[in-house]
Amino acid sequence: MNTEPTADRTAPAAATPSWARWTLFAASFGFLMVSLDATIVNVALPTLGRELGAGLTHLQWVVDGYTLTFAALQLIGGSLSDRMGARRAFAVGLVLFVLSSLICGLATSPGMLIAARFAQGIGAAVQLPASLAMVRHAYPDAAARTRAVGVWAAVGGAAVAAGPVLGGLLLGWLGWRSLFLVNLAIGVIGLLATARSHATRAGGGRRLDLPGQVVVVLTLSGLTFALIEGGTLGWTTTPVVMALVVAVAGGAFFVWWQRRAPEPMLPMRLFTHPAFSSAGVAGFVQNFAYYGIVFLLSLLLQNERGDSALATGLIFLPMSIAAMAANLLGGRLTGWIGPRLPMMGGQLLFALGLLGLLAAGPTAPNWAIWLATVPVGIGGGLAVPAMTSAVLETVEPEYAGVASAGLNTARQIGGAVGVALFGTLVAADFYPGLRLSLAIAAAALICSSSVTARWVRVGRT
Repeated sequence: MNTEPTADRTAPAAATPSWARWTLFAASFGFLMVSLDATIVNVALPTLGRELGAGLTHLQWVVDGYTLTFAALQLIGGSLSDRMGARRAFAVGLVLFVLSSLICGLATSPGMLIAARFAQGIGAAVQLPASLAMVRHAYPDAAARTRAVGVWAAVGGAAVAAGPVLGGLLLGWLGWRSLFLVNLAIGVIGLLATARSHATRAGGGRRLDLPGQVVVVLTLSGLTFALIEGGTLGWTTTPVVMALVVAVAGGAFFVWWQRRAPEPMLPMRLFTHPAFSSAGVAGFVQNFAYYGIVFLLSLLLQNERGDSALATGLIFLPMSIAAMAANLLGGRLTGWIGPRLPMMGGQLLFALGLLGLLAAGPTAPNWAIWLATVPVGIGGGLAVPAMTSAVLETVEPEYAGVASAGLNTARQIGGAVGVALFGTLVAADFYPGLRLSLAIAAAALICSSSVTARWVRVGRT
């Protein structure tokens, strides 16, 4: 079991020890990198289509190859964190992520880029749950931990929001390869900070649930393949039908197996905590809406309206600034009043922004898109720290890695499904598909906010 800081390293109550600050810095930098790569590539999709000869299906896999692997392997990544020790697992994931980013930057074909994006997802899946577990163990005091998690979540949330802006700037100045090569510099900084962070020990020998992991990979691969390829091959074709069968059967078998496995990768008893289950729903829906809509807006602005990548990135700037500010505020609000109101209010604001985009229509001027996307940024920024804190304060310290992996798995599955589904909806006719996607995303957020209102308790967790 991972240990809390030892007595000889204990600082006065009024001060935060330097090794705890380095831990938070390293973990936040890692979260920044894996979050940035989930959205930074979106503004480059039209460029990738031209320079690498990639079609719409290829472009969906460039996005979903990363998020799918990220989602499918996070649970085993959480188990590795608990088994190996959070800092060691974090360093392994960080190195793998940097190396695969280098391959992305050197890609010469859609297939090479997609394969490297899968490899990035593996590194992120190991790294992210370990980063949150590092924070959990470096801050044993609940109040200090809530503030630290708020910072960690704010950095990751800001990176997700800033991805399209930074992507547009780098694409305009240095070309699409720079979107991946920038991770080399970020990774070096992260590794240097990791060397000075709190050294957590390995866990108590929990075995890896390999059968469960195989089923997760098959289930999510089948679901994503069906959603992406269904619009191209046809929903009744044999490959798509078989993929859906694999997804449904795999999901059912996973639940059955996790109830019977001696050491499950996702203990079902975690779902007896309403806050854990509700945070998972909120995380899925938020990324479903955000990743899917950013994907579509990037295609709308460049392919349909002819804007440059730089102009597209700047259109996302107000949303990104709003999300950064709201992430910091969300962490503080959660520490003061608990996670319920920030989660619920954030989701409703997000939905309001999407309804504003729907009302404005696809031919709306840029200023109207700016106004509509600001509530999206504020809402997402408020909700992420709250849902993260709700999960960490629910589970025992030894399950910090697997619990954080459970939440982030739900989030990444949501992102993969959003891109796959919305990409399919716009494949035949872009504008009607865009309107339907906005309506679906807004409705999902409103329903999720009602789940939060019902099952997340008022006040501090």
